[in-house]
Amino acid sequence: MSTPVSKTEFRDAMARVCAPVNVITTNGPAGRGGFTATAMCSVTDEPPTLLVCMNTRSAQTALFTENGRFCVNVLTQEHKDLAARFAGGEQDMVSRYAAADWFEMASGNQALADAIVSFDCQITDVHRVGTHNVLMGQVSDIRCRRDGHALLYFDRNYVHVPTQAGSFGG
Repeated sequence: MSTPVSKTEFRDAMARVCAPVNVITTNGPAGRGGFTATAMCSVTDEPPTLLVCMNTRSAQTALFTENGRFCVNVLTQEHKDLAARFAGGEQDMVSRYAAADWFEMASGNQALADAIVSFDCQITDVHRVGTHNVLMGQVSDIRCRRDGHALLYFDRNYVHVPTQAGSFGG
């Protein structure tokens, strides 16, 4: 039998996986909140659903689940400071939101005005897995822009991936 993978070994290996940086927001009867996450991905396109992982120790856990909705805002390379604010560098939500321009989606969620894409979601299910809640969100609206370069996180740093003219493969 093989020995179990340690927490440190797993975290170090996952740091080698490149991921887009997102600010996840919510706004509703329980209040307004937001956090930075790289743990977001699509689940299915029928119905359009994605998932976001949120630490169970977060003070905002109840806020998100009580509101029953969230918005995934995919950041551009120009949003490094905003990512840091929503990662906990700034605890006050008023200050976090004051650092950027936002607009309100039909659900009431706040969407970043210059995000590459914003996915407005209704929470359909929450699964606790270890230290995190996996929030399943059915996408109710999408706002997308055609320019900008995603802010990526790799090896515990923000990275720039230059774009090349032309098509893949050729």
